[in-house]
Parts: sequence; structure tokens; C-alpha cells
Amino acid sequence: MKFSIDDLSYSYKETDALKYICFSLINGDFVTIVGPNGSGKSTLLKCMDRILRYKEGTITLNSEEIREIPVEILSHKVAYVPQKDEGMNSSTVFDAVMLGRKPHIKWQINDRDIRIVSDTLERFGLSELAMRNINTLSGGQRQRVLIARALCQQPDILLLDEPTANLDLFHQSEIMEHLTQLASDGLIIVVTVHDINLAVQYCNKAIMLDEGMLFACGGKDIFTKDNIDRLFKTTVRIVRQDDQIFIVPMRKHKIG
Repeated sequence: MKFSIDDLSYSYKETDALKYICFSLINGDFVTIVGPNGSGKSTLLKCMDRILRYKEGTITLNSEEIREIPVEILSHKVAYVPQKDEGMNSSTVFDAVMLGRKPHIKWQINDRDIRIVSDTLERFGLSELAMRNINTLSGGQRQRVLIARALCQQPDILLLDEPTANLDLFHQSEIMEHLTQLASDGLIIVVTVHDINLAVQYCNKAIMLDEGMLFACGGKDIFTKDNIDRLFKTTVRIVRQDDQIFIVPMRKHKIG
């Protein structure tokens, strides 16, 4: 599986949100997209799932332009997890996750659909919550439901917009560990994150965006002090321990 973006540009009316973006992904890639607020991270994900209809550039899946792929076929290949769990209010966890099977259901839900949903709930530790109303869940549990729903589409590519936003440290790590396992299973995982330390700990590839343009793209080696200082217009210190990298913002003023 190869997913390629070539000279992608997108505008909201008169505002250029993305300009000439180029990169390629293959099976097993865990990619984090980082950049300042308004740099185009969410817009890029939505273009990659054709939620936003870009006019300039190409996005190809195994050399086939995704604009030419029927939506019912594309939904078997690419799944998108939004920041907010729209469309799941007042449903049970089981029913919410079953929505992910919609692209595969011909006439009615069958035993295979039920088995796939049940297995996915088990994988994400949600089986005991299957009959719970989704409004009674914690933020971390709801995020797992969103990801489980997307996985029931059985996609090759999983796009997630800020899946760790508003989660505590434990649930952030839990979500990222789940995604790491999915990448090791062969999926292409693309995640936007604000926490640059989460990005560097879990990704094997990274994309840095700045004002809608590709600032840097590559492996963990792009997380340099110079890149981060310039991208976020701040000053950081890079701390290395064993094979881990930690990015520490430097305080400009001491108190007391």
C-alpha cells in the first residue's frame, strides 16, 4: 500500500490553508503531523479522506487518484477519526462502534458484522461497556470508541485528528500505544498532535507544517532544536536518555 500526496494545495475562499504539500506513506508507517495552531494540520487530514474537495495537486492510493475512487470503495480503504464524537450521542457503545460497519453492510447486519464489532470492542477493552450509553463514558473511553468505530471499517489507512486532546497522561499513552500496535499490524497511521513529546516518542515518521507549507518531513531526526525553535518560535532544549528524545521548553524568566 502506498499513499502519496503531490503538490497538494487547498484554500478556504481567499485563505490559502495548504500550499504544495508533498510526501508518501507505506504500510506500517506511524506518522505524526505537528505545527503551530492554524498551520493546516486538520485541513490536511480532511483532504486525505476527501472530506474537503481539493482542486490543486493529487492524492493517490496505489497510484489511483482518490477523487476517482467511488466513496463506497474509498471508505473501505481510509477511515477518519474526528476530534469530536459527532453522531454518537445517546447511543450505546455497541451501536456506536457498529456504525463503522456501514460501508460493508448490504441489506442488514449479519453475524460477521457482529463478530467484527465484538472483537474490536474486546481489543480496546470496551466489551464490558458495550451496552452503556456513550454519554456516561469518560473522555478516554469515548476516544477508544471513536477509534474502534473507525477500525470496524477495516481500513488500510487510519487518520486521527488530535486523538489525545483533553486526555490525561495515562489515557494519552494508552491511545498512542493502541495506535503503535495498529501500525505494527500493517496499517498506515496518521495523527495530528499538539504535544510534540508524544509525537517524537511514538512516530517513525513526522511531518512539520507551518502556515500551510511543508516545513520538514522525515524520521525522528527532524526533531532538532533548530527546527523546533524556528517552527514554534520558541526556545527548547533537547534531552536524550537511552534511545528516547525529550523536548523541554526553556523558561525566559525566573520567578522569585
